[in-house]
Amino acid sequence: MTGSYTRGVVFVHSAPPALCPHLEWNLANVLGLEVRLEWVKQPAEAGTFRTEYAWVGPVGTGAKLASALRGWDQLRYEITEEPVRGSDGARWCHTPSLGIFHAPMDVSGNMTIPEDRIRFAMESASSLAELQESLELAMGQPWDDELEVFRYAGDGVAVRWLHQVS
Repeated sequence: MTGSYTRGVVFVHSAPPALCPHLEWNLANVLGLEVRLEWVKQPAEAGTFRTEYAWVGPVGTGAKLASALRGWDQLRYEITEEPVRGSDGARWCHTPSLGIFHAPMDVSGNMTIPEDRIRFAMESASSLAELQESLELAMGQPWDDELEVFRYAGDGVAVRWLHQVS
């Protein structure tokens, strides 16, 4: 094995049924393995399905998975990649109304906000309320607010681990 390996989880919070097999194919294409997802109805949005899939792969796999799902505007999803020695982790979120959000994560699992985003928030805000709004945007709060109902609707869904072998 060469390079650093990490793990993460793909959470598809809501997907139209017609996209489910295409998502499996896209994930399999990135991971280089056969992927069979266990789809369950998403009670937070009638007519959609949800799934969770744990993966293990080289550092950067989370970004590749996020790129593979990026064009599917009807999806609500989150992808995590755990930090490992020499590489920050990351989190990607997508909703149909907000698009995609990305944030790095430290070794404790805390989201980090890059210095340039904090500077922009401080320099562009003309009031405390605007500063708070800019920082909430930098932390992905609008995505968390929209996804929260979909996360709770998925309680009890099994997570399967996927191990990539080189």
